[in-house]
Amino acid sequence: MIDRRLFLGAAGAALTAPWLSAFGGETVRARKIQKAVKIGMVNEGNTLLEKFQLLKELGFDGVELDSPNSLERSEVLAAKKETGLQVPGVVDSVHWGKPLSHPDAEVRKAGREGLETALRDAKAYGATTVLLVPAVVSKQISYADAYRRSQDEIKKVIPLAEELGVKIAFENVWNQFLLSPIEAARYVDEFESDHVGWYFDVGNIINYGWPEQWIEILGSRILKLDIKEFSRKRRDDEGLWKGFGVKLTEGDCDWPAVMKALDTIGYEGWGTAEVSGGDRARLADIAERMDRIFAS
Repeated sequence: MIDRRLFLGAAGAALTAPWLSAFGGETVRARKIQKAVKIGMVNEGNTLLEKFQLLKELGFDGVELDSPNSLERSEVLAAKKETGLQVPGVVDSVHWGKPLSHPDAEVRKAGREGLETALRDAKAYGATTVLLVPAVVSKQISYADAYRRSQDEIKKVIPLAEELGVKIAFENVWNQFLLSPIEAARYVDEFESDHVGWYFDVGNIINYGWPEQWIEILGSRILKLDIKEFSRKRRDDEGLWKGFGVKLTEGDCDWPAVMKALDTIGYEGWGTAEVSGGDRARLADIAERMDRIFAS
């Protein structure tokens, strides 16, 4: 039954994807992926409006904000209205410091309240997801406890997500948790709610796997994408975190294979860069590289 749930979903998505035309026996699908960045990557512009204007000029479709935050909602909404730039998602800003897997119930409560704030902000901004690191495993926090505690806390928040119409999207990060795509899919399915899903970070997988394999298994559970690169050679030569020290398209991600896998599951939505940011020139380079990735 596990195999049936995990793999038939992806096959069904492939059969029902919006295929447009066929040439020479090869089916061609229009790829619809909008590009965004994280707000922390924008190092130019003194105000939120100026940062939004810059991103719009460079061809980005959206920007993700953190929450809880110190921003005035009116400022966010005014910047959106003036530029037409969207806020497709919000990133939970307390999930590392106050993880839902923590042994202290008060810490978990603070983490849960942070998630609730992020959901409300997301609704106000017109976002459709909140990115959440669901749990952290450590020497002091066992894998089994992290699994149970995080699910218990998230279940308390799902009614609010459903009321607001905003989905909770779990990200694959180096948190020593949900280390295989089959387990990741099961974790989502056990909530039995269409208001939870996956925020798939392409680059984070490359250290220990192949993104296209995860995509095929997670299938329609994928709600959004983080676009990131990783170099195994730099990891091996210089240290683990140096693996991220390459530009998009210059690492070990097989982007054509990733795009093919996304086509297979019928993915349409957002791809958000999560790389080192900078000024106008740096952001323009990121936009151009993302365009090449999505066209590959």
